[in-house]
Amino acid sequence: MRYSESRRVVFDNKLYTNGTGKLNLEFIDDEFFRLNNREYHHLSVILDGSTYEEIRFKIGEENTAKNILQNINFHDFFTSNRISDGEEIIIIRATPNTFILIPLWKTFRFIDLFAGIGGMRLGFENVGGKCVFSSEWDKDAQITYKANFGEVPAGDITSIHEREIPDHDILLAGFPCQPFSIIGNRKGFADTRGTLFFDIERILRFKRPIAFLLENVKSFKTHDKGRTCSIILSKLNELGYKTYITVLNALDYGVAQKRERTFIVGFQDPTIDFEFPKPYNWYPDLKDIIENDMTVDKTLMASEHILRKRKERIKEQGTVPFYPSMWHENKGGHIGIKNYSYALRHNASYNYLLVNGRRRPTGREMLRFQGYPENYKIVVKHSAIRAQAGNSVAIPVITAIAAQMCKSLRNRELGLVKKIMQKTIFEWVN
Repeated sequence: MRYSESRRVVFDNKLYTNGTGKLNLEFIDDEFFRLNNREYHHLSVILDGSTYEEIRFKIGEENTAKNILQNINFHDFFTSNRISDGEEIIIIRATPNTFILIPLWKTFRFIDLFAGIGGMRLGFENVGGKCVFSSEWDKDAQITYKANFGEVPAGDITSIHEREIPDHDILLAGFPCQPFSIIGNRKGFADTRGTLFFDIERILRFKRPIAFLLENVKSFKTHDKGRTCSIILSKLNELGYKTYITVLNALDYGVAQKRERTFIVGFQDPTIDFEFPKPYNWYPDLKDIIENDMTVDKTLMASEHILRKRKERIKEQGTVPFYPSMWHENKGGHIGIKNYSYALRHNASYNYLLVNGRRRPTGREMLRFQGYPENYKIVVKHSAIRAQAGNSVAIPVITAIAAQMCKSLRNRELGLVKKIMQKTIFEWVN
């Protein structure tokens, strides 16, 4: 399993050893503790969002590894989550040495609006979801989407009636910031018509999914002096959804890119408890992301003029370069050199981001900076994949949020079942 990938396993009481409640992970998957070919590893098993225990062992000493794993007490995790025989558990590889265990909610249905190239879809598929509808108007993005998911997204969502959209459990949408107009003389009465949020609003009103995830830029809360955020949250609350909003940085969730985005999670049931995922505090080494200059398209190399200007600028700044690194030029001309990428942007200047100060990133490198799997197909020209990667979400962040949402929804259903059972028994006794 690569980091940011997930795997589903079926829970079976045979995993318990001698009735002690200590789980033998050997029966789940040998690769779970044979991580890769490095000699030493440490493995953190995360249960319910907090680090439970750390394990250290030497690759090749299988008996030692098995004994250590058998001595970890997972009893609280399985009992507190009321996991039964036959239920599935999702193992998410958050980092090369960190796995998150969550009980599967169900094979839920979701829709993917403003789908781009499917980043949100991949994140929710990682936790057991099934996409039943997608919408994306950009033709190049549709080509990439079809190559990787086998289907062409429906076109412009503004021209698709809500009756045509299948029933679903969760709505996903990454939508742009747009100011709202004020209607008549009634101060504060905002009209969402003419904005893309209106299409989200009308679908939520008609289809009534039990939850949603919306994504926007970091500055969403302050856009139009805060009115945009205030109006949208008000509209969502009017529709009966309890909302949670925060800004998360992809750099905290296993992505070598500083990418801060606003996320809004909503649930129909106001009693649901939800927390955004805790940071992993790890991101990949650039040496595992960037390609050899000798193998990349020569058209990606920066011109001699650009190279000279960058070198002169860092000398003026007193900046000492290191390698591998990503060089970023901001609007003021300052050159930042980091061991991770600054945010990818679809409409940025051509040379704002350079690998080792020498060349522009390849399409594959940009997808890696967003957490896409290695088998994700690139089937469009470089300018198109550059725009698509710049518009995309970071998949590991979406997976982490999706896991937390599914945990909350599963807990809600277990709670409701318990109440129904208690009510039935009470009525029967009386």
